Amino acid sequence: MRNSTYVKMALNMLLHSKLRSWLTIIGIVIGVGAVVGILSLGDAMEEQVQSRLAEMDLTKIAISPGYTRAMSNMPGPPGEGGGTGMDSELTDDDIDALQGIEGIQYIEGEISGSEEVDYAGENATLSITGVDPQVWKYMTTLETQSGRLLEPADKYVAVIGSDVASGIYDQDLGVNQVITVKGKSVRVVGILAEEGDHGDSSIYMPIDGAVNLIEDAEEDVFDTIMVKAQSEDVVDTVMEDITDKLMVSRHVMREDDMDFSVTASKSMAESVTEMTSSMTLFLGAIAAVSLLVGAVGIANTMFTSVLEKTKEIGTMKAIGAKNRDILMIFVFNSAMVGFVGGVFGVMLGAFISTLFPMLGMTMMRSEGDTGISLSPHLMLFGLVLAVVIGIVSGAVPAYRASKLKPVDALRYE
Repeated sequence: MRNSTYVKMALNMLLHSKLRSWLTIIGIVIGVGAVVGILSLGDAMEEQVQSRLAEMDLTKIAISPGYTRAMSNMPGPPGEGGGTGMDSELTDDDIDALQGIEGIQYIEGEISGSEEVDYAGENATLSITGVDPQVWKYMTTLETQSGRLLEPADKYVAVIGSDVASGIYDQDLGVNQVITVKGKSVRVVGILAEEGDHGDSSIYMPIDGAVNLIEDAEEDVFDTIMVKAQSEDVVDTVMEDITDKLMVSRHVMREDDMDFSVTASKSMAESVTEMTSSMTLFLGAIAAVSLLVGAVGIANTMFTSVLEKTKEIGTMKAIGAKNRDILMIFVFNSAMVGFVGGVFGVMLGAFISTLFPMLGMTMMRSEGDTGISLSPHLMLFGLVLAVVIGIVSGAVPAYRASKLKPVDALRYE
C-alpha cells in the first residue's frame, strides 16, 4: 500500500469513531495547550530577565553593615553568623581600607532614608539617597530625560525619578524648580528616565547635603559602600579581597564574627536567572502530567479500535494486506489523533498566553508590548510533541493489530 492509502484509511477510522476520538483529542489539546502556554510564559519571563540584566551594571558590589549568610555568597545555613541589622557601621575608615585593591575602579559611600518632601503646598514621604557626586555619575546606570546628573560642586540640589516629576504631586515638577525637605530648599537639576522600579519615586542628592536632611544620618557614616569593579571577570576576586581587607581593618578574626555583608549584582543576576529557569521547568513538568493522561487516552482508544476492527483486519489480511500495512494504518491513525490534538492544543496555548497580561502578569512584558506571543519554534514544538505522543501511544496497539492471524481475526466475535 502507498502512504496516501494509509492516510485515507486512518482518516476513515478517525471519522467513524467521532465521539471516542474527540474525547481522546481533547486530552491532547489540554496537555499541549498547558505545556505550550507555560513554556511561552517561561520564554517571556526569561526574555524579560535577560533584558533587565542587560541594563544592569554587573560590575557593582555593595557592602552593607550587619552580616547574614543569606545576604552573602558564602556557604552555610541562613542566619548563622554575626548580626543581621544595623549593629555595626560603615565609615570613611572602611573606604580607606579598600583603597588600592586591584580591580576596583570606583568606590563611594551612600546614605538613605525617607523624609517628607514638600512641593506646591503638597507633601509626600519619599526615599532620599545621598551619593558622592564625584563618582556617582560614573557608577550609575540611570539616565536623565531632562536636566543633568549631580556634579562635584553641588550640595542642596537633587535628581528626581520620573514618578516624582509627574505622578506624585498634582502639579508637575520640572528642572530648576524647588522642593523643600525639613525646611531646606533643594533645587531640581535633573529628571531621570523611567526605569519601572522604586527608583522612579526616589530622590538623589549629594551626600554633603543629604546628611543634613536625613534623620539619624551622620558625617562619614554610610548605610552602604558601593564598589565598581573594572570588569565582570574580576568581580569574584574583588569581593574576596574586599572581605579580607575589611576583616583585617575591622579586627574580625572569624567569618562567623563578620559584621558586614558583601553582595554583587552579578551573583544576584545569576540567582534570578537560575530561579526563573527552575520555575519554568517545574511548571512545565506539572503541565506534562496532562500530556501523559492524553497519551494514555490515545493508547486506550487504539486498543479499542483494534478490538472493534478485528474482523476488518482479518479481511484485509485475507485479501493480501501485510503486517506492515496493518501496522502503518494504525500508526497513521494514532499520529492523526495526535496531530489534530496538537493543532488545537497550540491554539489553546496561544489563547492562554494572551490571558497572562490580563491576569496582572505585566512584569513579563517589556515596555510597549501588548502581550506574550508564541514563537514559531514553540508552536512547532507543541505540534511535533503531540504527534510523537500519538505515535508512541499507538505503537503497541498497532503492533498487536499487525500480528493478528487472519483466521483468528475472522472468527472474532
